[in-house]
Amino acid sequence: MDELILLFISVFAGFLGALLGLGGGLIIVPALTLFFHVHIRYAIAASLISVVATSSGAAIGYLKEGLTNLRLAVVLETGTVLGAIIGFLISASIKSSFLYLIFGALLMLSAIMMLSQRETQEVEINHPLSESLQLSGVYLGVDENLKPYNVAQLPLGLFLMFGAGILSALLGIGSGIFKVLAMDTVMKLPIKVSSATSTFMIGVTAAGSVGAFFLRGDVRPEIAAPVAIGVLVGAFIGSLVMVKIPASRIRKFFVIVLVIVSFEMMSKGFSE
Repeated sequence: MDELILLFISVFAGFLGALLGLGGGLIIVPALTLFFHVHIRYAIAASLISVVATSSGAAIGYLKEGLTNLRLAVVLETGTVLGAIIGFLISASIKSSFLYLIFGALLMLSAIMMLSQRETQEVEINHPLSESLQLSGVYLGVDENLKPYNVAQLPLGLFLMFGAGILSALLGIGSGIFKVLAMDTVMKLPIKVSSATSTFMIGVTAAGSVGAFFLRGDVRPEIAAPVAIGVLVGAFIGSLVMVKIPASRIRKFFVIVLVIVSFEMMSKGFSE
């Protein structure tokens, strides 16, 4: 019975993760630790596998629909990986409680900003660096018409990805939420392109960490197997549904998740 419940939770986590480009860790880790009393080390390892499963399950659908910007993903991933390495090196010397409070407040502010944005926010002119790297693209709208988009403020976006990697390593949380925020609010990408590209990127980032957790013995098959299967199924369903959902509704879903994570991070900051 417990395995069946975990499977259903994992399906929902994969569905939401693929829809918003966040991975399934925001749901998997609390569910495993609070409801199933799994040790945090095993929960995090299963969460990383769920991120890879989310990316794998949704990537096919998003690539088929032309939502994932692969060129942009490769460019931005360099900043995230470098930031994660720096964050890991300095993690022992920085108190995380203050960072939780500050970033919780920033997430709340970001939620307010996203909620107040117009649905159409794409820029008409590419950033020069984006133009030289040919990062602009098109995506299929809900009206079945191809919509072109450009990439604004690429250097600032790359810098924010570097910061996202640092914060991800320091706070022990996934960087998907930071990636979608940077691409949507700073680089002015359509929310569907931001979510799809983030979904691809988080799988690349998490894949490297899974090997380390596996070698350390933190991957428990009896936990990871139902999580991976459920998340894979949910992510595939989410990738099919996301194409048909209006961008404004996806933005509202993302704002709700931002508010929840904001409160969670601030509560961690006060409790540490």
